[in-house]
Amino acid sequence: MVDCSNDFPVIGVEEHFLTEEVLQAWHAAGLSASDPSLAHNTGIVGERLLDLAQGRIALMDESGVDVQVLSLTTPALHELGAAGMEIARRCNDAIAEAIVRHPGRFQGFATLPVSDPQAAALELERCIKTLGFKGTMLSGRVGDHNLDHADFTPIFECASRMEAPVLLHPRTPPVAVRKAYYDGLSPELDIAMATYGLGWHYDAGLQFVRLMMSGIFDRLPNLQIILGHWGEMVLFYAERLSAMGRVAGLNKPVSDYLKSNLYVTSSGMFSPCYLKRAASIVGKERLLFSSDFPYQYRHGHDARRFLNECGLSGEDLSGFAHANWERLTYNCGKQATQ
Repeated sequence: MVDCSNDFPVIGVEEHFLTEEVLQAWHAAGLSASDPSLAHNTGIVGERLLDLAQGRIALMDESGVDVQVLSLTTPALHELGAAGMEIARRCNDAIAEAIVRHPGRFQGFATLPVSDPQAAALELERCIKTLGFKGTMLSGRVGDHNLDHADFTPIFECASRMEAPVLLHPRTPPVAVRKAYYDGLSPELDIAMATYGLGWHYDAGLQFVRLMMSGIFDRLPNLQIILGHWGEMVLFYAERLSAMGRVAGLNKPVSDYLKSNLYVTSSGMFSPCYLKRAASIVGKERLLFSSDFPYQYRHGHDARRFLNECGLSGEDLSGFAHANWERLTYNCGKQATQ
C-alpha cells in the first residue's frame, strides 16, 4: 500500500498539451513525413494532449499532481515559419483561459513563434507580464540553426530580463543524423531510438551544451535553463564537459554553471538513483518535479509514490515537489514591471 500522507502540493513542470490547430498546421507543413515523433501523439496520448479540462484534471488527481505547468509538445512551432506567429498567440491565450477556468490547477510556459526571434521575445514578454506565465519552452533547433545561433539572442535576453526560466525540450534529430546513427534495425526500432530511446535526449542535451559553451551564461548570468529527464545525458558526463569549458574560454568552470544556471527535472523517470546523481551536481535546491504528462502517465498514484520513495525528506522533499519551482519563478516578470 502506498503511503500518501505527505500533504505538500506537487507541481509538475514538464506537462504537455496540443491543440487541433497546431496538429493541423504540422500536417499541412508535411511534418508527418519528416518527423516520426508526431506518431507518438496519437491514440489515447493524443486525446490526453488535447484535453485541458476535467479529463486531464482527473488523471492529475489520480497520480497525485496538484498543478501542471503546461507546454506545447514537441516540435512546437519550430518548423512552421511565419505561420507560427498567430498560432503562438492563440496557443497562449488557450492556456490562459484554462488557467482561469481551473484556478490553482494550471500554470503556463509560453509557446513562441521562434522563426521570428524578435516577435518571439515580444510574445514571451506578453505571456509573462499580461498572462502571468512562468517561463517558456524551446524544442531544440529551429530549421538549420541550433539555439546558440546569434539570431535567437533576443529570446534569451528577454527571458533573462524577465527572470523567466527556459525549459529546453527534446525534439527529433535531423534526417541526416537519424540516417547515420538510428536507422537500419527495423522501422519501429529506428523511430524509437531516434526519439524517446536516445535521439531526443542527446539532442536536448547538446542544445544546452552548445549554449553553455557559446558563453551565454557569461553574457546573461541570471539566465536559468531547465533540462528534463535528469539533465538529458549532460550530468552523467559533467567531468568531460569541464575539459571542454577550458577550450571554450569560459569565465567560470563548467561545474559553476551547472550549479548556478541549470535546474533539472524528473520527467516521469522516477529513479532515486538518477535523483541522487543530479543532486550531487546541481544541488538539491535545483531539482524540480515533473511527470512528463501524458507520455509517462502511469496508473497507481505514481507521482506521489515516487515522492514518498525518492530518498528525500523534510525541506529537500518539499523543495523537489514544489518549493524549488516557486522560488525559481517568484520574481518572474516582476523586474520588468517596476
